[in-house]
Amino acid sequence: MKIEGLFDLQVMMLLLMGIGVILRKKNIITKEGKTVLTDLVINLILPCNIITAFCIPMDRSVLIAEMEIFIISVLIQIFCTLISGVLYRKVPKGKRMVLQYATVCSNAGFLGNPVAEGLYGSLGLLYASVYLIPQRIVMWSAGVSYFTQSPSRKEVVKKVLTHPCIIAVEIGIVLMVTQIQLPEFLSTGIEEIGGCTTAVTMILIGTILMDTDMRHMVTKITAGYSVIRLIFIPTVVLLGCLLAGVDSVVAGVSVTLAAMPAGTTTAILALKYHGDEEFATQCVVLTTVLSVAAIPIWSLIIHSIFLA
Repeated sequence: MKIEGLFDLQVMMLLLMGIGVILRKKNIITKEGKTVLTDLVINLILPCNIITAFCIPMDRSVLIAEMEIFIISVLIQIFCTLISGVLYRKVPKGKRMVLQYATVCSNAGFLGNPVAEGLYGSLGLLYASVYLIPQRIVMWSAGVSYFTQSPSRKEVVKKVLTHPCIIAVEIGIVLMVTQIQLPEFLSTGIEEIGGCTTAVTMILIGTILMDTDMRHMVTKITAGYSVIRLIFIPTVVLLGCLLAGVDSVVAGVSVTLAAMPAGTTTAILALKYHGDEEFATQCVVLTTVLSVAAIPIWSLIIHSIFLA
């Protein structure tokens, strides 16, 4: 397990946020530019990243393990959706929809894949890709619905189903199930664009951070959410894996990805749909900073339990 590389990855993400802060402070990225960058991430970069993540081989030798982690991920999404509807009832609506989305959707997509690969090699990356399938479906369906405001459920469903990222999920599932190989130029182009996801999204978060008052980042609400995201959810997943007796690598990847900080898309969608982007950024930044310590600790716990 490469804990040192994990720390380097997290520091790199914080540095990218710092670059975003500088670019916004010097007005290289203007307020209008921030909106354009948001649309670029939502409508192009993220969809390409999603399609690339689904392009995984259906290897029979690990098919059982893939099914295990898929089922675990589905159960985690159900659990997170249920608790997100219960825990934040007394929180004001603007902050409540941010917390609900951030509970259902972690940063397992951006940070999880490189972390899983760094800790468990190519097998970890494969399992992480499978783990992310239910989360990607939920985050661009039920997740987006937390932010969208429409007069009827029908219009909400229409907005969700026509969202570029949901369309990307549909394309990805077809490619994964059929194992259709895209032409080299097309697959390479999609992969290159999707490869920009971490850099561009963290820079975008930095620009949002620059326009946010972070002096009051640590509050009772953000601290409580951090405990839920970084401690409570992965603890439940760990206990579930122990009770079910799942494969050690599957359990390790599941717990590690469940311990990821708030998804960067929380702040991006809050900005896109005129939500409380300041509060969303506070949740993302605080949990990301705390995860620098939390993820290595969870990795050591997993190692001592499953791989000792």
